[in-house]
Amino acid sequence: MAISHIQLGLLDLSLMRLALAFVGLLAVAVPALAEPQTMVIGYLGEQRKLPLPLGPLDEAVTDDGLQGARLGIADDAGTGRFLGQQFRLQERVLKPGEAPAEAVNAFAAAGISFVVADLDAAQLLQASAAPGAQRMTLFNSRDPDDSLRQEDCRRNILHTIPSRAMLADALAQYLVWKGWQHWFLLTGPHPGDLAMAAAFRRAATRFGAQITIDRPWTFRPANGRADTGHVTLQTEIPAATQVGDYDVLVVADEADEFGAYLEGRTALPRTVAGTQGLIATGWSAVDEEWGATQLQDRFHKQSGRWMLPSDYAAWLAVRSIGEAATRLHSLDPAAIAKYLRSDDFLLAGFKGQGLSFRPWDGQMRQPILIAGPRLLVSSSPQPGFLHQRTPLDTLGIDLEESACKF
Repeated sequence: MAISHIQLGLLDLSLMRLALAFVGLLAVAVPALAEPQTMVIGYLGEQRKLPLPLGPLDEAVTDDGLQGARLGIADDAGTGRFLGQQFRLQERVLKPGEAPAEAVNAFAAAGISFVVADLDAAQLLQASAAPGAQRMTLFNSRDPDDSLRQEDCRRNILHTIPSRAMLADALAQYLVWKGWQHWFLLTGPHPGDLAMAAAFRRAATRFGAQITIDRPWTFRPANGRADTGHVTLQTEIPAATQVGDYDVLVVADEADEFGAYLEGRTALPRTVAGTQGLIATGWSAVDEEWGATQLQDRFHKQSGRWMLPSDYAAWLAVRSIGEAATRLHSLDPAAIAKYLRSDDFLLAGFKGQGLSFRPWDGQMRQPILIAGPRLLVSSSPQPGFLHQRTPLDTLGIDLEESACKF
């Protein structure tokens, strides 16, 4: 049957009405697409004196931490655009000697509620005490000091960098699992070295190892990069380590002054572990498991180098905010801050387990990598180390031993 011009006109009119109705429904269903919301996250770093390179493969890195935060923003933006959420990073790097309070107050005046605090312990505590920080959440992405999770803990600080206790516990679990229970602990002279040694002693007691030899490092090797430096090291380090028998040499050298010289030069043919050699770390460029390769590749493409532990900790901080915003379908700072500290929060961190924050001290629970110079060796917690809540709580300061009083 032929269709008249009148009928065609009525059909076109009906289709137009349907199209307009559909557009109206889209406007109601996804209003965020028309008016996207923006979350601005602060990044507060500080200029640091670069350590002298020990070898020709050492590269000077001046943007560690910052590049991790930038990748986190890119990832937040990728997931948030489906909900009409946008994320932007506002960066501030302190000059040597500059106090952080002014920067924190400026962030607060700009309406920023979350700040990646890539600061050393003293600067972090000053930042948390600034008037503008009282309604903020600061993410410690740099300092492993256990006191920041103990007597110096603060209600407005969460920690995405592992503590020294977590690192020491992770390594101790692996060494005990291997049956290497008799340790020679060699400690450098700096405050960080002494603090790391204290964490190793605690971990040994906690997991049944014995420190049979406990010595400070007093030897001053010649420059290993000098023409005859290797000769001096080859003859004098064996003398410095001829102290008796042990299963493994555990070194506490956060300043990276001597630990790298020990491998292959000790009096006995023993494994070197701790801050050099076989290390416990929050992140390593050698990790390819649990989908880590794609994170490594994206970071390398962005920054032109491999991701460092401080980069990973900053990335975790920014991603935690983005994950909370996605789950809540909201950029409300109060709601996000509450959700981050709840039992419902869980973040995928390319480590095979979901990551969360401990309510008693704000430390992020996370597996710790046991890494060699070129390959991943293991990941702690190790099999057989159990806990009433989660095996991740076998690493670091547990609830029952916490001195943190919010």
